[in-house]
Amino acid sequence: MNIKSLLLGSAAALAAVSGAQAADAIVAAEPEPMEYVRVCDAFGTGYFYIPGTETCLKIGGYVRFQTNFGRDQVQKGAFAGNGSSSWDTFTRGQLQFDAKNDTELGTLESTIVLQTNADAAGNSDSTFLDTASFAIAGFKFGYYYSWWDDGIAGETDALATNTLFNSISYTYDGGAFKAGISVDELEGIGRGGAFAPTQLPNDFGRKDNGVGVAAMLSGSVGGVTATLLGAYDTEREEGAIRAILSAELGAGTFNLAGVWASDPNAYYNESEWTVAASYEFKATDKLTITPAAQYFGDYAFINGVDAWRVGLTAGYQITDGLKALATVQYQDIDSGSYSRAGTTTNFNGNDSTSGFLRLQRDF
Repeated sequence: MNIKSLLLGSAAALAAVSGAQAADAIVAAEPEPMEYVRVCDAFGTGYFYIPGTETCLKIGGYVRFQTNFGRDQVQKGAFAGNGSSSWDTFTRGQLQFDAKNDTELGTLESTIVLQTNADAAGNSDSTFLDTASFAIAGFKFGYYYSWWDDGIAGETDALATNTLFNSISYTYDGGAFKAGISVDELEGIGRGGAFAPTQLPNDFGRKDNGVGVAAMLSGSVGGVTATLLGAYDTEREEGAIRAILSAELGAGTFNLAGVWASDPNAYYNESEWTVAASYEFKATDKLTITPAAQYFGDYAFINGVDAWRVGLTAGYQITDGLKALATVQYQDIDSGSYSRAGTTTNFNGNDSTSGFLRLQRDF
């Protein structure tokens, strides 16, 4: 074999090997383009587009640490049954999800709020659904807080008893003028009065699956806003009317409110009538102080028994996302008597002081 034949044979072998390797070569696939989260500024700050959709999502919430003080702050959870105390501390975590997108009927929006309260060492309440609702074209459906949840500034007033229902509502929003109507399911609602002492009668009772109807009118002119709210409990055939007036005055806002109820009902069960006032003013850029007072006529719907309350609330913005709130309330209830099932019961009025200290981190 001459050198020429040897070279030709080697070249042929190399070509065959190269061809085999080329046939078996693995070609790496190019990476798919990454879809980054896009900011959605159509509905305000904090929203972003859910990847692959035109729906904007916002996630927020808060962590709250609070200590309540006052008469008979009952210990709960792992320490239940060990008596009561003059103070009680709890921690709360809340998550809120807001989703919005534009449609041919207007903005479709929905809200889900999840909440967990921890009140004793080694034992915490399970996470529960606080609210869940969706709204479009002025209509709103779901489990959410009604107009009765809107009070006046401060932590003193009691202008509603029950405010969270499964509801269907419609609101006309004309900017300076608003009007709405709501149909509420009144399910498993008892007395619910936040300040009614245990020795007062509980004639309110519990009835499931009742129906309530509420209507709202609100108007604003300059720095003055007036809101009129009425509701009727069809199960008990009783209702309540509430009016709130707020006006910018000096360095703050003055609030005046009044409620009248025909008898105990799901919406208002504190007293036959009441008047409340507060003044919220900014002492500094970070400090807000709100003194308030409220008077109850025929407290707990007992003729001749009145009550009154005064309080002071102070809020301080420690830094961006972190705030403190402190409040103290003093209440005095008259002595009196009530008749029930032909029996007259006397009870002694009382006075009490209560309040809380709160730290809250919002995000």
